[in-house]
Amino acid sequence: MNFIELFQQYAPSFIDALGLTVRLTIVSLVFASILGIVFGMFKVSSNKILNFIATIYIDIIRGTPLLVQVFIMYFGVAGSILQPMGMNWNDFGGGFTAGIVALSLNAGAYMAEIVRGGIESVDKGQMEAARSLGLTYGKAMRKVILPQAIRTMLPSIINQFIISLKDTSLISAIGLRELTFNSKIISANESADVMSIYLIAAVYYLVICTILSKVANVLERRMSYGK
Repeated sequence: MNFIELFQQYAPSFIDALGLTVRLTIVSLVFASILGIVFGMFKVSSNKILNFIATIYIDIIRGTPLLVQVFIMYFGVAGSILQPMGMNWNDFGGGFTAGIVALSLNAGAYMAEIVRGGIESVDKGQMEAARSLGLTYGKAMRKVILPQAIRTMLPSIINQFIISLKDTSLISAIGLRELTFNSKIISANESADVMSIYLIAAVYYLVICTILSKVANVLERRMSYGK
């Protein structure tokens, strides 16, 4: 059976796996964005305690492999925290939830650095002007600084989306049937050519990542024109 025939035969299975991959990416990126905004603002805060908390979180997450974080979240948390309470990950959605938490925490650290860079790219005079008009620090950040920072951050956020999508392949380590684990199952259970099966998975990754890359490039060009 040639590559095209294999592609057509296993298309439904790969499309389902792609759907799970995209859901993992989108949901985790939503939570990662929340974490990124919070810890990004902590990072630029003059409050030393908040700054320290953000630094510790970012350094720990960025200094350890995502695969290790997935194992800690799925096996470590289950064994050390959930089991003593008479629970397991199946009570919270199973591997999908564990994967979401691990991906969110990981991407959140990188999003925090994106947010920090975006905020610091805004002229400091903007904050001073907002405060002189009577806005509190929080309101000035929310209504004046962040809207301008998003302009700088958006291409980087899309790039993080691409990275997170590819990182979902590591969730295969806990048995979630995303694109990579789907390829492994098909290769193990069928007499199909292993190389072709993994190439099909690579095609799906390549197509969606290429689309996102083009979107990022378009946004970056449009924003640069508006400066």
